Amino acid sequence: MLRTIRMYAAGRRLALSVGIVLAGLSNAAWAGPTLDHIRVTGKIVLGHRESSVPFSYMDADKHPVGYALDLCVKLAEAVRKKLDMKTIAIEYLMVTPSNRIAMVEQGKADLECGSTTNNAERRAKVAFTVPHYITGARYMVRADNPATDIVGLEGQRVVSTKGTTPLTAVARANKERVLHLTLQEAPDHARAVEMVEKSESDAFVMDDVLLYGLIASRAQPEKLKVIGKFLTVEPLAIMLPKGDPEFKAILDNEMKRLIMSKEAQAIYDRWFLKPIPPKNTPLNLPMNYLLRDFWKYPTDQVPGV
Repeated sequence: MLRTIRMYAAGRRLALSVGIVLAGLSNAAWAGPTLDHIRVTGKIVLGHRESSVPFSYMDADKHPVGYALDLCVKLAEAVRKKLDMKTIAIEYLMVTPSNRIAMVEQGKADLECGSTTNNAERRAKVAFTVPHYITGARYMVRADNPATDIVGLEGQRVVSTKGTTPLTAVARANKERVLHLTLQEAPDHARAVEMVEKSESDAFVMDDVLLYGLIASRAQPEKLKVIGKFLTVEPLAIMLPKGDPEFKAILDNEMKRLIMSKEAQAIYDRWFLKPIPPKNTPLNLPMNYLLRDFWKYPTDQVPGV
């Protein structure tokens, strides 16, 4: 009888040891520098923007809100579940167009939740998950400007935000088409709009969805308009650290789930079709065909960009 009890106890100890080892292996399956950091600190840091309406911006109470941030909160919850954490704290970090990549590279932000284009140059430094929007650069001008496209802006002043792809694209177009544009840089989107409003610049080139959002938030939106054909095609996606495949796999899988389950569509509708802060006015921007078609087979691959 004593021998039987000892054998039973030994079996229980062995089973317990195996369980601990398997649990360790399960956690190890979701390891990596970012995940380890999140597990140890109990928090995830979301980089956000100040004025990228409606993707990522500050509301009237100076709280970060937006379409991309709502998606990032969903991604944070997916990370919490995969790491089997009881809770995960969300910390917000404001980033700018000029420092957003560095903040992710340096590990100060685990995700950058904004309106950043996924392109080859940036993929050399950071990684991206499945695009949450596809747009293109156009031009914001004052309502009395007769120009209808970039050619009509010949000889005028064109501003864009420092560190953005539209700034590079308009510089290239200016050279190729010999438009004699005077190119200007602004530290952020809000300042660029202000420059157009105050006639310090004639046009602001930026992703058209951002331009519509910025116009809607102004005191006199009727004094501004968006003109021109797409200068670029911009797949916007959430940034994450490069070389962290375990972390990226969680994010990609959750983005695909959100898209296929239509949860992402509901979040889109909230920010693009319904009233949003700070003025509680809608953008009235239905999903464009580029994003609608891309989401039929969601992927993080954006060939040719």
